[in-house]
Amino acid sequence: VQLQASGGGLVQAGGSLRLSCAASGRTFSNYDMGWFRAASGKEREFVGSISWSGGIIFYADSVKGRFTISSDNAKNTVYLQMNSLKPEDTAVYYCATARKPMSWSRTSSDYENWGQGTLVTVSS
Repeated sequence: VQLQASGGGLVQAGGSLRLSCAASGRTFSNYDMGWFRAASGKEREFVGSISWSGGIIFYADSVKGRFTISSDNAKNTVYLQMNSLKPEDTAVYYCATARKPMSWSRTSSDYENWGQGTLVTVSS
């Protein structure tokens, strides 16, 4: 499966963006999906994950209550709605598929098929 993240851009603090992760190549609904981000010079960190059914979702504490993950299997797309953005949310955001179903891992090495990432810049 190939993943393509999009929707990044420049936004002021307090603003919103919606990222999309479009899948192609294989049936998207077979995979649990994760969103990660990497700020400049930092390791990739977990943002959230969603089960293939869309019924189980986890968030990092740093984004809980501000970010929402959803999926549309008919469109082979996972979304990351980001509200109340903060300058510390500035990063390249990536989507990936979980290597094992129902692992609910927050570790990037447990994911594969990484998309190319989309840059989100939040100005203060």
